[in-house]
Amino acid sequence: MIRVCMAIVLRLMLLMMAALAPVMGAAQTPLRIEITEGVIEPLPFAVPYFVASDDAAASYGARIARVVADDLSGTGLFREIPSSAYISQITNFAAPVQFADWRAINAQALIVGAVQLSGQQLTVQFRLYDVFSGAEMGNGLQFNGTVDGWRRIAHKVADTAYARITGEDPYFDSRVAFVSESGPKNDRRKRLAVMDYDGANVQYLTDSTDLVLAPRFSPDGSQLIYTSYETGFPKIYVIDVGRLQRRVLDQSDATMSFAPRFAPDGRSVVYSLTQGGNTDLYTLDLGSGKRTRLTNAPSIETAPSFSPDGRQIVFESDRSGTQQLYIMPASGGEARRISFGQGRYGTPVWSPRGDLIAFTKQNKGRFHIGVMRTDGSEERLLTASFLDEGPTWSPNGRVIMFARESRGAGGRSTLYSVDITGRNLKPVPTPDGGSDPAWSPLLR
Repeated sequence: MIRVCMAIVLRLMLLMMAALAPVMGAAQTPLRIEITEGVIEPLPFAVPYFVASDDAAASYGARIARVVADDLSGTGLFREIPSSAYISQITNFAAPVQFADWRAINAQALIVGAVQLSGQQLTVQFRLYDVFSGAEMGNGLQFNGTVDGWRRIAHKVADTAYARITGEDPYFDSRVAFVSESGPKNDRRKRLAVMDYDGANVQYLTDSTDLVLAPRFSPDGSQLIYTSYETGFPKIYVIDVGRLQRRVLDQSDATMSFAPRFAPDGRSVVYSLTQGGNTDLYTLDLGSGKRTRLTNAPSIETAPSFSPDGRQIVFESDRSGTQQLYIMPASGGEARRISFGQGRYGTPVWSPRGDLIAFTKQNKGRFHIGVMRTDGSEERLLTASFLDEGPTWSPNGRVIMFARESRGAGGRSTLYSVDITGRNLKPVPTPDGGSDPAWSPLLR
């Protein structure tokens, strides 16, 4: 049993072990979170509908509260107390909270809010309470936006509550790029799309006339880099997510370029280029257009990913005879192998925290999404299925999203997410099939 206060850091380590540091005052009553044999007891919380002065604002108050509850419950770390259990209601944002009524239903966290609507402008006030201590956690906040952006406001409220309760960075106010797939397997239509992290607000960026693969966000989230077969050969394109303006990145003749990814500073990209039958890694300076070769081997080097500090690159290569993971300096040079388990490893992605690398593993006819330390130690497999592939990290490095293809002639691909502990595996809704997910940074 681990005793924590809602004002301290909850750090779930791998294999569901926790390192917790209490920083609460002695006068507060601590909450209790139990971790037993790899299972955490979710923290009970309540989110009454946000109060409003009129029916129009009340509609947004109800919807915002619903999204906040879904965000928190969706992490697996929280459990919502249904409104049917409430003893009292929040009818005045400024009135004192009757904490005894919320303690009676075992609510440990209480989120209250108020919504004002002026034309197309929304103003949302928000407070978070530790019910057992009767204290507000941090100061109340106010978020402003338009009615069209009400879901973003809801995600911001949930992000604030999540960060204050867990001590971790938030991730709800983010987007995911993916390849939307429709049609039968032998005539699959693919187009580039973006959506909110929870599957809402899908926007299509390309049509389905050309095959597109592997979208990746720029560090500021304003652009996507991806591979397209528009010319019949794989080429790398960059598209502005807002204006939908795009351009080809490398127009070299007699080459195929693919698997691109931005550097953390956004000034260059790393990618694979096939020339003369050989596939190596290159970087391209986006300002000068200068191309630099990083590897020079007869093997296939692909799927590069920068470390968060931009100093190293992890990639996959078959230079050892099988598909394995390697790390080298971002400027090129000697690479060291980090994967040594049974099977083949691919699509490595460095965690935003810098401590882990996610990957796809194929072994004994099964596919897995796994994580390992950057030196290759502590490998853990989080999933297993007919085909799991293409992991991408949430902005806070807490959750991994990936694509899972079902067995059979239909071969539908669906997006899934899983906590880095291996818990809370769940599908991510998309209008059609989805593959190649890429999580954006936290929106600004």
